Amino acid sequence: MTGARRTPPGRAGRLRLRHSLDVAERGADLLEHKLRILRSEHQRLLHAEEAADRAWRNLLSEAESWLLRGLLLGGQQALDSAAAGIGPADVTVRWTVSMGVRHPAAVSLTVPARPPSAAAPANTALVHAEAAYGHAVRAAAEYAAAHAATELVGAELISTRHRVRALRRHWIPHLREALDHANLSLEQAEHEDTVRRRWAARAAGW
Repeated sequence: MTGARRTPPGRAGRLRLRHSLDVAERGADLLEHKLRILRSEHQRLLHAEEAADRAWRNLLSEAESWLLRGLLLGGQQALDSAAAGIGPADVTVRWTVSMGVRHPAAVSLTVPARPPSAAAPANTALVHAEAAYGHAVRAAAEYAAAHAATELVGAELISTRHRVRALRRHWIPHLREALDHANLSLEQAEHEDTVRRRWAARAAGW
């Protein structure tokens, strides 16, 4: 608000205040438009995150169930043998921008195939567990991307809301008050100038 305090007196100052007020009001309008879009996008991302969370938890539960069966049938040694030689999954995140916010849009995941040299799972339950964990890892990556997108857009939503409130509740009213004061000062100065001219004219006998 220092800009309004440093406004020069007179008509130049009033013009500057009017310009500042116009800019602030246009800025508030644009931010409110952005805020509406961000709210809609945030709601969409929240629903997507909730769906991804449910899918991940369900798939993880299924994978753990198959793993437990495999362990009961073959023991820890069978699991260690089946996991030997299997490489890590590779996750690629595709990013996008929504109203100036960069956030994950989608993920692609590659689960490495079992190399020919690796031992096959000792029982059918471990075969199912391997496939189920592949699906669960993919779902976990999708949930992580959805959660990150929701967090990033949500943070921008909060920031934009604060900026709108600062403009509407503080800066714009301050500028209007300063403009009203400038208008009143100018009217008073013009009135005093008119009175002085009349007195001068009477004194000169005009």
